Amino acid sequence: MQTGHPGRKQWGALRKGVQAQAVSISQEELVRTSLEPGTTLPLIVQPAVEGVDLTAWAANNRDFIESKLIENGAILFRGFNMEGASDLERFLDSILLRSMHYMEGATPRTSLGERVYTSTEYPHDQSIALHNELNYVVTWPMRIIFFCEIAADRGGATPIADVRKVYQRIDPEIRERFEEEGWMLLRNFGDGLSLPWQRSFRLEDPSDLEAYCRNSHIEFDWKSDDRLRTRQVRPAIRRHPVTGEPVWFNHVAFWHVSSLDKEFREMYLPKFKEEDLPYNTYYGKGMPIEDSVVEQLRAAYDAETVALPWKKNDLLLMDNMLVAHGREPFEGSRKVLVSMGNPYSDFVPGVGFKKTA
Repeated sequence: MQTGHPGRKQWGALRKGVQAQAVSISQEELVRTSLEPGTTLPLIVQPAVEGVDLTAWAANNRDFIESKLIENGAILFRGFNMEGASDLERFLDSILLRSMHYMEGATPRTSLGERVYTSTEYPHDQSIALHNELNYVVTWPMRIIFFCEIAADRGGATPIADVRKVYQRIDPEIRERFEEEGWMLLRNFGDGLSLPWQRSFRLEDPSDLEAYCRNSHIEFDWKSDDRLRTRQVRPAIRRHPVTGEPVWFNHVAFWHVSSLDKEFREMYLPKFKEEDLPYNTYYGKGMPIEDSVVEQLRAAYDAETVALPWKKNDLLLMDNMLVAHGREPFEGSRKVLVSMGNPYSDFVPGVGFKKTA
């Protein structure tokens, strides 16, 4: 790690409650890093001495953090004295996180400040499949941060997977079709089964919603009773702006009809046409995606999934283009905060999305 030695003032900040003395200690000696056997993520960073202030250490080691995010995709900071949303905000400042609005959301979240939310408020007995946050939006976050304030009594891990490796596991013929066509997301709002469009888009005026859709390459149709249907075609494969590596970056499997909960399918599919479901995904030209293809995609995610149980005050920092995340079912209380930022887009106005090649 290419870092310098802290001066007396820095040392005082790095070690809370420890009187500054004439001590020579390098940044490397303040923390230790490790990986779980057989894994490449997350890189686990823990204090090597008592009282290390994570916020101050992160501010002094941004280059190290960025290089490890590119290498490993995710960093788990464990064993530091972090307390709630206020300390999370301080950490966001230390890594110079640029905030962004949570647009086109699909599940409820409670805002705890300008940059901090509760994680998805979704039934505790259900799992959330792996996905990269907001990959269907024109501008998405490059960084996503989770902070565990209360660990569940049982379960509740946030499984993650390197989507560079997921991409490599997918059949080349499947990749080629998605490379050629992209993927289409269909959404229906206002049917009582998904968020109302006002909450998802954070807009109230239909004319503002229509302008947003036009600017974001989203087709829209108004149905009766203020209900809205949207379609948007996005690249399924993108290249990371720093490494140039191809990544599997989409919600194809996540929102495909075959991924619906079994109970939901049995209850609603006989009553709904597929185009009236809250969500569904298609090939970019609008043709249905075969269930067998989605099964292969889910298998690729599963093969690369790593799930470490949360511990209180854990902080997980991820490159959102390199790593997908989900949530396991849980029992008991669980409180995990989330923040996202450093907005990025490969959309060129008047031209469209950049090609992968």
